[in-house]
Amino acid sequence: MLLVLLSATCAIAFQCPRPGGISPGRCVVCRRPRHHRATWRLSATVDESERRDIKFNLPLIDGEEDPAQTTKTKKKKKEPLMTRNEMKKVVPLGIIFFCVLFNYTILRDTKDVLVVTAPKSGAEIIPFLKTYVNLPGAVAFTVLFASLSNRFSQPVLFRGIVTAFLTFFGAFATVLYPNRHILHPNGVCDALAATLPAAFAAPIAILRNWTFSVFYMCAELWGSVVAALLFWGLANSVVTVPEAKKYYPLFGLFANVALIFSGQYVKFASTLRDVAGAADPWALSLKVLVGGVAVSGAVLLAAHEFVQRKVVNDPDCVDESQLKKARTKTKMSVGASIKTLASSAYIRDLAMLVVGYGMAINIVEVTWKAKLKQLYPNPSDYSAFMGNFSSATGLVTFVMMLFGRHVLNKFKWGVAAAIPPVALLSSAVVFFSLVMLPAAWAPVTAALGTTPLALAVMVGAAQNIISKSTKYSLFDPCKEIAYIPLDVEEKTKGKAAVDVIGGPLGKSGGSLIQQALILTLGSLAASTPYLAALLFAVIGLWIRSSRSLALRIEAKQAEEQQRQHQEHHHQQMQQQQQQSAF
Repeated sequence: MLLVLLSATCAIAFQCPRPGGISPGRCVVCRRPRHHRATWRLSATVDESERRDIKFNLPLIDGEEDPAQTTKTKKKKKEPLMTRNEMKKVVPLGIIFFCVLFNYTILRDTKDVLVVTAPKSGAEIIPFLKTYVNLPGAVAFTVLFASLSNRFSQPVLFRGIVTAFLTFFGAFATVLYPNRHILHPNGVCDALAATLPAAFAAPIAILRNWTFSVFYMCAELWGSVVAALLFWGLANSVVTVPEAKKYYPLFGLFANVALIFSGQYVKFASTLRDVAGAADPWALSLKVLVGGVAVSGAVLLAAHEFVQRKVVNDPDCVDESQLKKARTKTKMSVGASIKTLASSAYIRDLAMLVVGYGMAINIVEVTWKAKLKQLYPNPSDYSAFMGNFSSATGLVTFVMMLFGRHVLNKFKWGVAAAIPPVALLSSAVVFFSLVMLPAAWAPVTAALGTTPLALAVMVGAAQNIISKSTKYSLFDPCKEIAYIPLDVEEKTKGKAAVDVIGGPLGKSGGSLIQQALILTLGSLAASTPYLAALLFAVIGLWIRSSRSLALRIEAKQAEEQQRQHQEHHHQQMQQQQQQSAF
């Protein structure tokens, strides 16, 4: 009788499926192993909060799973590297970035070949182009963009601006370049060259080849407008800060595959001139290059349309607050925007990063391209070298992207932002020492069986590859992450001012100094020591601004976390009030 009572108690209190009976090594009540895990449930009349679990740290029945081990197994289960919704955003954005950088590489290499190898022109024309053509064009576009952003939404601006660029490049290859002999004022420029001093040769060359100069400006604007402003503006509107840290470096993987393909495409076009047998081989090559730009641009617009239809309108992919920010049109005037940005130390630090990079890379590139033209005076050889240079840049940057993602995940923003200027400084020391002190490198050139000029070109190429790879893998992601905590006005018009004006301003500032040095000292070679000293000073200011901005970003993130905590606390209070009301 007592055994039956105990069995019933075990069945009710411990919910044992096999009560009763006695067997060796088993519970006298339920016949399970003596050390079994059971839950003592109190009467149903007792409140749920008063129920308690009694856990016996005892062995389990044969075949029974240990809940603790099951929990550990679940904890060890790894989450997928990318969720379906994240993939829905990252893949089309990566395709857009691929197409943008594919076109930019082709346009960048083509513009250099056009202006450097143009009639009565050379590498010395580049500083004047950046100052008197690129900078006014960038300022004019910024004013136009600020005005258009008050009238049209961001998707309309994106499609319209990209289409306008593609239309111009197509017209240049099919209309302007074939008729350059009619459009270029060679007679007037010859008369000016005979009248003005020799120091005006570069400005006269800009006027003489004015269609090439316009192409040069538009190719530069493609990088600062479509890549820096439109693409990153789109990405920042649909990607959160945690996602940006994970996936912004991956966008560079798409971009660097584009660099590899576009570099080989440029090389293919340069060899096509020799085998096609056309009356004007370069005109044929130019059409092939621009044709690739047009096809890539069509893919770019298709991917952008997919993002607008399938990502922006999907609440599972984009948070509602981000949707509101993405669809918000600012209504401040250009003057008010400039005044607001001028009073923002955050934006000033960001602008200094962009200006510092633009000025530093301009100082290095002009000196390197002057040496490059000496080594490869033929346009075909020059273009082929630039194609290989772009492919090498893509390969190195591909590796750097993996490194950059690790740095952004493991270290703070300030550490990642300091790597590009430090890398540029280290490589620039080697390059300028080789240019200014070739005799000191005589044993090295003799051992390698090369000439000082060839070694300088190769070292300069390596230096430019390092600077560009760190830009794509670390500088660009860090810069774009810095925009995310800003409000709509600073993010939209501040980004336009910093990216579109900041880069050309840095390059033009470096160009103005180079022009003054060339006119004063007589040649670019004589100006090299002063340019090296200027480069080191600019990099020092760049590093200082990155440190200042790192502190401001941390402060912004702390404010955002505090705001989210307060909102969460407010929501909990509202829920408690609703429950108490019921």
